[in-house]
Order: sequence, then structure tokens, then C-alpha cells
Amino acid sequence: MTFDLADTPLVTLSEGVLTLPISLEGKGNSLDSDAVDQASVALRALLAGDIEAGAVLLVGLGANFCAGGNVPGFAAAPDRAEHVRELADRLHAVVRQLDELPVPIVAAVAGWAAGAGASLVLAADFSVGGPGTRLLAAYPGIGLSPDGGMSWRLPRAIGQGAARAFIVGNEPMDGARAYQLGLLTTFVEGDVREAARELAVRLAAGPRESHAAANALLRASESATLAEQLDAERDSIARLAVSPDGVEGVDAFVAKRTPEFGGR
Repeated sequence: MTFDLADTPLVTLSEGVLTLPISLEGKGNSLDSDAVDQASVALRALLAGDIEAGAVLLVGLGANFCAGGNVPGFAAAPDRAEHVRELADRLHAVVRQLDELPVPIVAAVAGWAAGAGASLVLAADFSVGGPGTRLLAAYPGIGLSPDGGMSWRLPRAIGQGAARAFIVGNEPMDGARAYQLGLLTTFVEGDVREAARELAVRLAAGPRESHAAANALLRASESATLAEQLDAERDSIARLAVSPDGVEGVDAFVAKRTPEFGGR
């Protein structure tokens, strides 16, 4: 199957970075269904090898990263349960695809990340925010429960107690506190989107097979014993030692020069 970026006009691919908008300027920067569907198509192509990218960047195109679901749309649906179930399935398809990616995921968390927006922040490997960043569970405010993997990822990130307080308490968390807890990996005083883009470009230019191997090891560690993980690490580092990027990285280090990674 051949992927054509023209089929996903919201998605861009530049400098090795696949940029996926998840919210648009209209409708209060709520999660946009078309954007989610286009992201899913692009991610499917990336996973299938139909396109090549070294990093994925999640962004909001308005003032906020994502202010959560389109609540007026929920209210207007003839069958609210079926409507919300379908939207959750579409979002979860993207979350599953992000979890399978071998390349780093960066989230540019400008402004509010509420509800599904906060879940997508948790789905990223790197999350860049600043003084204007605000995280909010949002679900209790409209009488609903989490989606997008929040109830699975958040307890693993900050513990059950803090996760329960964040979700059930439904109080906004500012960028400084989110960074302190590790929910943001980078805190910048300047332009969040610019900083996130620079990070994504740097990661995309790095050793892609190394990134993929590290991701694979981290995923395996969730269910592996230490002995199993040690064996997996040994096999992985030995394999990478003779890969193009592994050879280049070691040789560049010995020669005291900057490596030029080109592995795919």
C-alpha cells in the first residue's frame, strides 16, 4: 500500500519528523475526529514502512495542545453511548499505534492538555511544556471516566494515590508541577512548540535502530524478569555493535568526531 501525504492534509513530514495535529483552532481546541483519523492513517503507514520518519511530533494547532473531547458533539449525538464508544475506539487506535512505534514521540504541550489531551501527553516519550502549560483530567467535570490510556499510564508514572487525586480530584496541574512529577520531560520558558520541534528534529537525526532497540527493551521490561532482561540487553547491544549506526557511533567516538548516523 502506497501512502500519499495528500490524503492526510493535516499531517506533515519534514526533516525526518512526522507531525500529527490532534486538535484544531475551532471548537475550543477539542480533540478533532478528522485529525485523529488522519494521524491513524499516517501512523499505519509509518509502522508498515510506507513512509520514513525518525520521530513523531504531536501538536495542537490552536492556543492549546488539546482541551479534551468535543462535549457539545457528545450532547448532540442521537445515541450518546454509541457516539462516545466510537470516538474512544478511534482515539485508542492511535494510542495503540503510538505504543508500537520504534521511533521517539514528542508532545508539544502548549496551553491546556485536558481529558484525551492529557492522555496523549502520557503516550509520548518526550513531553515539552512551560509556564503556560496546564494538565487536567476533566472527565469528572462532565460525569465521565478516563479514556486514551490515562487510567493505565498515570498510576505507572506517578503512583496510584497521586493518579487518583489527579483524576478524581480534577484539579488543574500547572507545568512546573507536571515537570516536577515527571509528566513533562522538558520545561522551557520560551516557545513550547519551537522547543518541541527542535527536540523532534534532533531525535530524528539520531541512531534510529538504537532508538528502536531501546524502546523494545523498555517495553519488554514491564513483564520480563531481571535475568530475561539481561539476556535481551546482551543480544541487543551485540546486534547493534555491527549495525551501520553502531559502527559509525563507535568509530566516531574513537576518532573524536561527531557521528553521522544514517541507519534506518
